[in-house]
Parts: sequence; C-alpha cells; structure tokens
Amino acid sequence: MRQLVRIVTFLFALSLFHAFTQNTYAQRPAVEDDYYRILTLPIPEDIKLEVGGLAPLPDGRLAACTRRGEVWIISNPYMQGSRMPTYKKFASGLHEPLGLMWHPKGYFLCTQRGEVTKLVDNDGDDQADEYQSFYKWPLSGNYHEYSYGPVLLPDGDMVITLNLDWIGYGASLAKWRGWMLKLTEKGEMTPWATGMRSPAGFGVLRDGSIFYTENQGDWVGSGRMTHLAKGDFAGNPAGLRWTSEPGSPLSLKPEDVPSTGKPMFEVAKTVKNLKVPAIWFPHTLMGISTSDFKQDTTNGAFGPFSDQLFVGDQGHSKIMRVALEKVNGEWQGACFPFREGFQSGIIRTVWGQDGSMFVGMTSRGWAATGKDSYGIQRLVWTGKMPFEMKTITSKPDGFEVSFTSPVDRKTAENPESYSLNSFTYRYHKTYGSPIENARTIPIRGIVVSPDGMSARIVADTVLREGYIHEVKAEGVRSATNMPLLHSVGYYTLNAIAPGEKLNLPARVVAAAKHDHAEMMAAEKKDVATTAKNVKSVNAKRTVTMPADWANGPDQTITIGTKPGLKFDVERLEVKAGSRIKLVFNNNDDMLHNCVITKPATALAVGDAALKLNLNGPKMNYVPASANVLYHTNILQPETSETIYFLAPTAPGDYQFVCTFPGHSSLMQGTLKVVK
Repeated sequence: MRQLVRIVTFLFALSLFHAFTQNTYAQRPAVEDDYYRILTLPIPEDIKLEVGGLAPLPDGRLAACTRRGEVWIISNPYMQGSRMPTYKKFASGLHEPLGLMWHPKGYFLCTQRGEVTKLVDNDGDDQADEYQSFYKWPLSGNYHEYSYGPVLLPDGDMVITLNLDWIGYGASLAKWRGWMLKLTEKGEMTPWATGMRSPAGFGVLRDGSIFYTENQGDWVGSGRMTHLAKGDFAGNPAGLRWTSEPGSPLSLKPEDVPSTGKPMFEVAKTVKNLKVPAIWFPHTLMGISTSDFKQDTTNGAFGPFSDQLFVGDQGHSKIMRVALEKVNGEWQGACFPFREGFQSGIIRTVWGQDGSMFVGMTSRGWAATGKDSYGIQRLVWTGKMPFEMKTITSKPDGFEVSFTSPVDRKTAENPESYSLNSFTYRYHKTYGSPIENARTIPIRGIVVSPDGMSARIVADTVLREGYIHEVKAEGVRSATNMPLLHSVGYYTLNAIAPGEKLNLPARVVAAAKHDHAEMMAAEKKDVATTAKNVKSVNAKRTVTMPADWANGPDQTITIGTKPGLKFDVERLEVKAGSRIKLVFNNNDDMLHNCVITKPATALAVGDAALKLNLNGPKMNYVPASANVLYHTNILQPETSETIYFLAPTAPGDYQFVCTFPGHSSLMQGTLKVVK
C-alpha cells in the first residue's frame, strides 16, 4: 500500500512539474532556437579550419577547403554514434582557395586565386595524388583578388567568379576580374556576365536561373542579390575594361556608366545591360556582408519554406531568408531575418543528406560578430512550426503577406498591426549609400483570407517601382496568440503586379483612415525627435579648431584603421582637461568612424547604434547617448577627418570605438586619461 501511495504521489508531482514547465514554456516569448538548432562540429586544435569552401560527398562525408590552402575530409559530420567527427587532410599547398566542388565523375574542383584545380585521388586513400590545372587566369598580386566556385549547372557546365582588386576603390587590374565565367567539363571558358565587386555567393536555382550576392562597396549602396543572364552588367563598371576581349557578351565601357547618385533602377533605363537587383538586403537592418546562399530543395526536411533561399552574412554571422517571385518577367521578392548566433563569419553553406544545413565560417581579416576565428556548424529544424511571414507578394494595390499558420483575425484585420515604408539607395562610385527618399506609405485597408493564412495590405497611394518596401506586422498574432518570430520583411519592387485592385468595404477604409491620421501624427513626432537627436549628436563633433585655442592643441593624437575591423593603435594616453586634436585616418576598404565614449560603455554605445535602424546613416551611426563624448562622422575608405575636443577632467580608461553596425564588438581601443 505504501509503495502504491509513493507511486501515485510521484506521478502527481511529475504531472504538476510537467504542467508547470509547459506553462512556463508557453508564456515565454518564442526564440529562434526553439525552431532551428545550431550544432557545432568539434575541430582539433591543430587544424585551423578557416573555411573557404564546402562540398558534401555522396557517402555522407563532408569536404572543406581552407584559406590556409588545405582540403580536409570530415567523416561522421552528423556526429552519429560516437558523436565525434574525424578529419583527414586530402590536399595542401593551395593558394587561399575559396570554393570547392565534388564533381559527379569522382574528383574535386577547387578554386584558388589564379586557377581552378582538379584534385584526383587515384588509389582511394583519401589523399590527392594529382593536382591538375583545370583553368587558369592572370593575377596582378593585389591582395583583394579572391576567386570563388565552381558551381555546377544543370547542363554539366560550371560557373566561377573573380573578385575585383582594391586600390582605394574597386579595380580590375588583371583580365576578367569582376566577371562570372562559364567553364565546360573540358576547361573551356566563355565570359558570362560582369559588373560584380565581391561575388563570394552565387548559385543556380532548380529552374537553371543563376543568381549572385554582393557586398556593400563602391557602386553598391547595400547588399543585394541579382539574377545574371548571359551579357548582364551587375553594376560595378571596373570589369567593363575587358569587354573588347574575344567572346565578351557586352560592348559597354566603363565611361558609359554615369555616377550621378540617382537610384539604380532609374539609371538602368538608360544604360544598356545594367541589371537591377532582384533583392536588396538593407544595410545593417538585415546584414552587412552577404555571402553564400542555397535554395531549399529538402522537400520539407528544413521546415515550411520549400524552394526559398537561405542567404549567409559574413559580418553579422547570420542567415537570412528570401522568397522570390517573377512579375512581368522581372525577378523580385522579399528578404526576412531567419537565424542569428553563428560562431564566426559565414562564407559557405551546403545541404546535408538529412535536410540539415552545414555552415562553414571564417573571420580572419573579415571580422564578424561571431567570436570564433573559424568553424563548421549544422543548422537543424526541430520540427516545430514557427509563426512567420512566409512570403510577401506584389499586388496591383499593395502586398499580400502569407503566414506559416493561421492568424488571429482581430489583430490581422487591424491596420494598426502593420506599417509600410519605402526607400532606396544612391547608385554612384562612392562606397555604399545612405538611405534615400524614405517615405511612409499610408494603408487603405486590410483583408484577411477566409482560412486566416494570408492578409492583403492595400496601400492608399501608388507604390514606387525600384524601391525597397519595409513591411512590418508587429501587431499580428497567430490563432494561438503567438507573436511573429520575425515581424519585418523587405520587398524589392521592380514591377507592380497586374490584376484588379480590391474594392474595400467602406468600414475597412474608414478604420484605416483613422489609424493613418494617428500614424502620421506619430511619424511627425518621430521626425522631430530624430532632428533633435541629430543636432545633439553633431554638437559632439568639432572639426574646426576653437578660436580660443590661441596656442593650438596641447596634444595631437592619430588613430588609423587596418583590415580585420581593427584600429592601428590599441591604447593612447592624454592629460586630463587638455586640448586634443584627433586625426582619424580610415585606411581600410570599408566604412568606419571613431567615437570616444565613457569608460566601459563602448559595447553599449555600439548596441545603441545598431538600433538606430533607418535613422542610422543620417546620424552617422552615433546614438544620442550621454555615454558618447566626441566622435567623427562615418568616413569613406582612404579618407581622413580631424576633430578637436577637451579631454575629460576625471582620470580613467575611456574608450574609442567604431559604431558602424557590426564593428563595435571588435573595433575598440583605450583612451587613458591621466592627471
């Protein structure tokens, strides 16, 4: 009897614990890890696996090439049984390979800086016996001459891409730099397309369409994804230097491309072959350094996003999601946040045999928010359904948002649950671009489908083609009262879909008009607040020596930059209360600023800069914070700025930091103030 009582008591306690934990789980906000888990492959300490390329093998093993010139074969990458993968060196002595492919005929093709190399294992001992030159191209010796691929096409041919050089701006110092080249199985080359700057990520969809991703830089306002047909010009004119070469599919010349600062969509109307992006990834809002991508061909093993694209970001150590559509023959669509928290900067992604995704990473010289120098991780769907915006599609009077599960009709029909904004970027030789021509879009009404799986957002104005449209649904809840895991998407509108506009009921329009009036009042208040913040921030930047410094500064300090998100000095010392002239030289090939902060606040200031969102560029990514003492503006590569300030009167270890999003965790130094 006592034993029975104990069992009953135990079962009752267990049921209470289960109910408590389930209730606690239900009450806490959902996080990405609930749906997609990141599993880390252990790597022996003596192997510096700075991944440049990944290639899954037919037998379930995984091959990786490294920036240190090696190729490794990883057995048991799924960590089954013993759960420990093993590594064997297959090849070495290569020149910074950044692409690896297993050919169906039983050999590797690996892209070094100056050639695609065929690696053959003749005796089956998992070591390369032959290193054959498959296809070569010239080099100038510039450090920026990275080369990528190959990627296999449905017809058996392959494509590779060649990075531009860097000499203070993008340049094509050696033949075919800035191009995508098509190779046959025999190593015969055909020039395919040009206009690329740093084309690390490219691939082919199920239907044979070729896309590539691009990083912010000169002629590139923000990260983007572009469809490339033969003869397309993707926007950076440096590679047009080679259009007179035999086989070139273009005749366009660098001087034919104007640097006016007009939106790229407008310039494309007058520049032959200029191809506008299918997707823009708004800089810092989505990522800062787009890399490899893969189409979901897992037939549901990776979740509810079949045929969508998953795009890596090197700088932010994250993966984004893209839903494409074709309207009037134009590729366009939306990008969404998906999964953050990877251990290093993402370079390569490949599908595993079980529908999970292997992610290869490195950050040396290309610093990332992930703290490790390199790594391989595996992203696995847990089987739970996230509540997400699945797609955003163009409609003749706005957009339609589909969801992964039914919505709560009350919140989904409420116009206050949504907001629409549009903006663009300048197309010019300058590195990057601020957000241009931002505009709030009033909402005329919302219509939810009978099954609750979609909502039609009807705009109260004509949408602008060629613009990025921010679609937020922060107020929408699921039928089970869950908020969206990610409540924003960015739709690149190259063509407005044809069809009939919705004839909305009067009550729907009236409700939206009321909400719009409130929204406009709130926006007016936000604009005034932003203007006030900009004025406050600018007061901490003095670029002219104060008139009362008759004898000049007491001390001049100089801070520069170097590759890898680093200042060239880590520690400087000034006297308390002294007059300081600070010269900031941006010697790097990306954007930076220099912000002086109170002790131990650099990270907090960097986090606040990241949250500036659309206001970031106009505020030079300097938040209106009491922790900010002095700052420069955001500087273009190879430029300089001088500021003047009085050193703090209280001794201590103050900090200097770059607050450009994604930089602050690594790019810091100490300004020691002494008596």
